[in-house]
Amino acid sequence: MGEILHSVKLDIDKCIGCTDCIKRCPTEAIRVRNGKAHIMDERCIDCGMCIRVCRNHAKKAVTEPLDKINDYAYKVAIPAPTLYTQFRNIVNPNIVLTALKKLGFDEVFEVAKAAEIITAESKRLLDDKNMPKPVISSACPAIVRLIQIRFPSLIPNILPIISPKEAMARYAKEYLMGIGIKKEDIGVFFISPCAAKVTNSKQPQVIEESYVDGVISLKEIYLKLVPVIKTIDQPERLQMSNSEGIGWAHTGGEGNASGIENHIAVDGIENVIKILEKVENGKLDDVDFIECLACVGGCLGGPLAVENAFVSSNRMDKIKKFNKNNLYKRDIPLFDHPIDMYWTKPLKTKQVLKLDDDMEKAIEKLEHLEEIYNQLPKIDCGSCGAPTCRALAEDIVCENAHIEDCVFMLREKVRDMAEQMVTLSQKMPPSISKDS
Repeated sequence: MGEILHSVKLDIDKCIGCTDCIKRCPTEAIRVRNGKAHIMDERCIDCGMCIRVCRNHAKKAVTEPLDKINDYAYKVAIPAPTLYTQFRNIVNPNIVLTALKKLGFDEVFEVAKAAEIITAESKRLLDDKNMPKPVISSACPAIVRLIQIRFPSLIPNILPIISPKEAMARYAKEYLMGIGIKKEDIGVFFISPCAAKVTNSKQPQVIEESYVDGVISLKEIYLKLVPVIKTIDQPERLQMSNSEGIGWAHTGGEGNASGIENHIAVDGIENVIKILEKVENGKLDDVDFIECLACVGGCLGGPLAVENAFVSSNRMDKIKKFNKNNLYKRDIPLFDHPIDMYWTKPLKTKQVLKLDDDMEKAIEKLEHLEEIYNQLPKIDCGSCGAPTCRALAEDIVCENAHIEDCVFMLREKVRDMAEQMVTLSQKMPPSISKDS
């Protein structure tokens, strides 16, 4: 693969080199050098943790501007269900969907509806006795990339089904082409609370190409929707989803929708890592399904969401309750055209630490790495600009850092130099009188 694309970017002018981000990055993808952070592309999984913890807002997710939709003659919005929870006192998704059309979209199809279809397909696959247990959800692309980097032995456990976002984009294009709209005229735009889904759309790993033509930040679309929503008295009937599909946005939504009793739902990437460690060590082989979500609160807590995840969760409950009694749904033959819902490319292990192309030299460097690590204090303070002492040792072996970057090693060296200076000051050349 060529250049690695990422949504998460650094605004170097805002960065103050505080080291907050290096301590929270789950894949040790960030270093601070010369007073500025640096994101290592090969390690970044676009989880957005650095966006959350950066006190100076120096990390951001790059998405398409709303004006991008004008590049297409027929504009389609596929909003994530998280969007519904961002607005106070709105429980009817049709209001939000109608507002999207008023913004300039010709059609609106819900990702939540595709989630229901993916749920049905997942149930069928989970009955397959050949799938290694526990099966791990593939819905969160940040988790998929995390497994590639930190838990490659668990790749066979990942459910090999495309995301609801991708499924809806495929259904939308197949349906619209079926009613006579040219493929090149159709632009499908996902409205996302998630940075990883931006990257996943631009550079998919398990399919040949994404049917999503652009990803717009939920934050940007929210600001545009607020004044439009106030003008809507009678919304169009655009909703197709039910409460189960909408509930995918919340922790446990996918597992509950699938009806699997023996499942675990875990959110927050640090919590996910602890669970995956248990799976890797064979301590959770009595569980059938694990729903892993990088953000606390699930997609409701995405870094591109506006509202607090816990407030959104409260609103989600109200929306789901409303939808249990909402019998007036849109009925169009959107799903009459079958699509391929499975991965078409294998997910490969992602190597992030390659010491040398030559195996013999790589082994020598690994031994050198261990020697350096044993000299370091092993307190992982982060003051060197690396997240851990082992990460610093890796950087030193790769010639990206010096052992004196560690303040403790630097202090020892300064002490040694001071002692040498004292010793030297007491030694006088024989040609100079000691009394002079």
